[in-house]
Amino acid sequence: MRIDIITLLPELLDSFLNHSIVKRAKSKGLVEIEVHNLRDFSSDERHRRVDDYPFGGGAGMVMLAQPIMDAMKHVTGEDFSGRRIYMGPRGTTLTTAKARELAREKHLVLLCDISGSMVQFSE
Repeated sequence: MRIDIITLLPELLDSFLNHSIVKRAKSKGLVEIEVHNLRDFSSDERHRRVDDYPFGGGAGMVMLAQPIMDAMKHVTGEDFSGRRIYMGPRGTTLTTAKARELAREKHLVLLCDISGSMVQFSE
């Protein structure tokens, strides 16, 4: 299985991905995990900006589509046959049953929202 994680905070995942069960699965060749920094795909070369103010006004920030689309194209290529999952605070809780279902996939792409959420997901 291959898992690609697209996030703004790749350093937060280093500890989790390089210890315990995940580390053993990687060393046995059961899973290949690669973390991609969303800022690497920003068209803003100076600041590597990936978010903007909401177009309708209001508080908070929204993620720009351009870096997300470019990151997805880079990770999935032309003949992608896996699942893309957005990890965000408004998704559903990742259950054991859902984890077992996802474990049968050959390739998963996880897009983490700006907060780096890895608990909730939307497909």
